[in-house]
Amino acid sequence: MTMNLIFLCVAGFFAAFIDSIAGGGGLISVPAFLIAGIPPHLALGTNKFSSSCASFTSSIKFAQSGKVDFNIIKLLAPFTLIGAVLGVNTVLSIDAKYVNTIVLVLLLLVGAYSLFSKTIGMEDKFKGLKKKNIFLGMLLALSLGFYDGFFGPGTGSFLIFGLIYIYGFDFVRAGGNGKVLNFVSNITSLVMFAISKQIDYKIGIPVAIFMIFGAKFGTKIALTKGAKLMKPIFVTMSLAVAIKMLYGITR
Repeated sequence: MTMNLIFLCVAGFFAAFIDSIAGGGGLISVPAFLIAGIPPHLALGTNKFSSSCASFTSSIKFAQSGKVDFNIIKLLAPFTLIGAVLGVNTVLSIDAKYVNTIVLVLLLLVGAYSLFSKTIGMEDKFKGLKKKNIFLGMLLALSLGFYDGFFGPGTGSFLIFGLIYIYGFDFVRAGGNGKVLNFVSNITSLVMFAISKQIDYKIGIPVAIFMIFGAKFGTKIALTKGAKLMKPIFVTMSLAVAIKMLYGITR
């Protein structure tokens, strides 16, 4: 048990570090919980608890550095919350394999587009709020909140890409706003897991502590190194999540 906990703490640190920069930390932390022998539902709930602590830490750091636009967040966050509630409580009519395929294709497109576009996310081109980008932002928040509530993989990547595309943010600013919105949907899912008693706090709390340190370190690196560092990590994690999903489909 001690070795498993050490393993989970180390994995949690690196997961939070990566997630605070470009999303995709669940690609590391969720398999780590499963490798440690924790049952799937308990693993997801415990991971959600620990990662929410890290997400909150990263959100605060981005906000303190002026990389969170609260005028936008106050408009989009309620839609993320509503979407997450609907996602958690909705029994999907779409077969899971079709959802996997759709998300896989989207992730590959996002990763490839970001890889081959030399300018996307490298400069902050935000020119203020307009009716069109407010509407598109609300739609993005609602749909990704819903998606994160019932499925999840790649949510951070989609949020960053969507905010860059809609508002013209650079990767750092998109990462800051995306992290806050992702935190909102995470908290919603966390409450649902807590109500269902699917969180092991004896494991979750120490892992959360390491994740908080990982998030602090990752956010500091992101704010210091900027878009030049975030873009390659973003592309790598987008494609890594896609490959992981492809592996799951073909097994």
